[in-house]
Amino acid sequence: MTHHLNGPAEVVVVGSLNIDLIVHAPRLPRAGETLAGTRFFTDQGGKGANQAVAAARIGARVAMVGRLGRDVHGERLRAALHEDRIDSSAVGTDEAHATGVASIIVAAGGENCIVVVPGANHALLPAHVDAATAVIGAAKVVVLQLEVPMAVVTRTLQIARRAGVATLLNAAPAAPLTADQYASVDWLVVNEGEAADLLGSAVESEAEALAAALALRERGPRHVVLTRGAAGLVHASHEGATRHAAPRVDAVDTTGAGDTFVGALAASLAAGLPPAAALRWGQAAAAIATTRAGTQAAMPLREEVLALLESGAFGGNT
Repeated sequence: MTHHLNGPAEVVVVGSLNIDLIVHAPRLPRAGETLAGTRFFTDQGGKGANQAVAAARIGARVAMVGRLGRDVHGERLRAALHEDRIDSSAVGTDEAHATGVASIIVAAGGENCIVVVPGANHALLPAHVDAATAVIGAAKVVVLQLEVPMAVVTRTLQIARRAGVATLLNAAPAAPLTADQYASVDWLVVNEGEAADLLGSAVESEAEALAAALALRERGPRHVVLTRGAAGLVHASHEGATRHAAPRVDAVDTTGAGDTFVGALAASLAAGLPPAAALRWGQAAAAIATTRAGTQAAMPLREEVLALLESGAFGGNT
């Protein structure tokens, strides 16, 4: 089953689709340790699919480019895209690989650790992106992550740049990027760990986060967003670097919060919001997602995000 949009997609996500196997435990286990968990469930996931769902729930018309296996997980993920009114016509079925799977352990305080088996995600090829050139070229924002082959990322950036479409790269999981890739990115989104991997230096304090965002922007992206969880984020552009405080919420599960931020940011940019406002939409959506268990199951609707934005939950920015 494939859902088709009423009009061209405003946000096109090229990326991964996984089934998440989620275990809740009192804490994260030590090496070699067996812990008794408190809850197990499955959810739709994969950074690409997560970001597509987050954008769609904010109200954007969304299309997805990716690969699934011919199995029950693939059927479930395609049905989930349809349920969120995401165009899956460019999500192919791979005969040689199983659908991607992520095994996630969530501690009582909301921290998590994840192991991903990419499966069909690594069978996504530049040729599949080429086949979606018209869809990408008609979009307002193209979103990428690094859970698919780097050749796919490169080809997508090339197609988007030729078409004048804004590009948003969530460099996760972190991997080295070329000068051409950096220069082809309008919005680079990373967390502290990913920024540290890209730069080769620690990013822990606020001062280090500010310096890291500026250093990454010098590599070519027009905007760099360095997310810091409950500590907010840093945004670097040609105007310099600014700190943006996060809304205060009681987090129970941070799984998928970063993807929720990216999807909501992309949808807001596609809607024409200026950077500061789009960042707030992303932060509000991510904050709500942390208050619920699960990945896509935790992602909020537009009305919920708007309510949080209007509640005065944000602190000041500098």
